[in-house]
Amino acid sequence: MSARIRNLSIDCHDTYALAGFWAQVFGTGRQPDDLPGDPEAMVRTADGETVLFLQVPEGKTVKNRVHLCLEPADRSRDAEVERLLALGATQVDDQRRPDGAGWVVLADPEGNEFCVLRSTAERAASA
Repeated sequence: MSARIRNLSIDCHDTYALAGFWAQVFGTGRQPDDLPGDPEAMVRTADGETVLFLQVPEGKTVKNRVHLCLEPADRSRDAEVERLLALGATQVDDQRRPDGAGWVVLADPEGNEFCVLRSTAERAASA
């Protein structure tokens, strides 16, 4: 036997607002039964993965031990970074290299870090 991941969970204060941010990131929507003030909210990605937002009383104080690495499906890494910044993300670190490799570290509205990598097309063009 083996185990499989059922969902990825993210602790936060406002489950509804953070699920709304990530629903825009993934190009999907919140679940219809998720309402403001709920202790949990869920978003499914376009590929069907589930991200669960759980309300916790404490704030984030240190770097994430686990984070998402996003690969843009239909745009460049840099265009995706600009889109996510417009949605409310903040830039934490820039690891882009002159040769086009690298990534950008962003944080969601509650400070949870995630990375934006190059798209498949960008990686293929530099191979």
